[in-house]
Amino acid sequence: MTEKIMNNSKKYQDIRQDFWKKYWNAALPFDAYLQTGKESHQRKWQDTYDRLKLTEEQKNLAATFVRNVKVIVLTGIWCGDCSRQGPVIQKISEANSCLEVRFIDNNDNPELQDELRINGAKKVPVVLFLNEDFFELGRFGDRHLAAYRTKLSKEAGVACSTGLAIGDDVLAQETVDWMDQFERMHAIVRLSPFYREKYGD
Repeated sequence: MTEKIMNNSKKYQDIRQDFWKKYWNAALPFDAYLQTGKESHQRKWQDTYDRLKLTEEQKNLAATFVRNVKVIVLTGIWCGDCSRQGPVIQKISEANSCLEVRFIDNNDNPELQDELRINGAKKVPVVLFLNEDFFELGRFGDRHLAAYRTKLSKEAGVACSTGLAIGDDVLAQETVDWMDQFERMHAIVRLSPFYREKYGD
């Protein structure tokens, strides 16, 4: 590492680096995580995974990623939203080896769950994106807009005048939304001056 890069590394830091690394090391790959659940829970996750297909456009986009992005999914094996979104996140990660995804149970990790609260509440899934040095790139959690529109129409009588209409394939839309999240997080680290200097690109 050149002296200039070493000096730059002091400028870029995340005071929670060790905290994130601890939970990354405790988290599990997709298949191992599924084994922690009851058979009924495993089947629900696996069924979603089996029927998911990325489009060629999505695969081609993922193939352009060149920086390592580590993804921690705080989840509950029992959770319906998690059983729908977790497999989407896994499928996207399989499109490029630069994307590493691990899953961790919310109930077994209260400190992490408190760190990743949304609207003051303990939520799942919450997804944390990290760079190769375990610096936070960003986080996203709970439900995507497509799912919230459906929920609002059923529980609050709110109709959508624009955007995704109720009855559209929410899972397909969530896949698009998750691709957007991955693309954004990769763009943040891809264009980082520190990593551009480190990798000479």
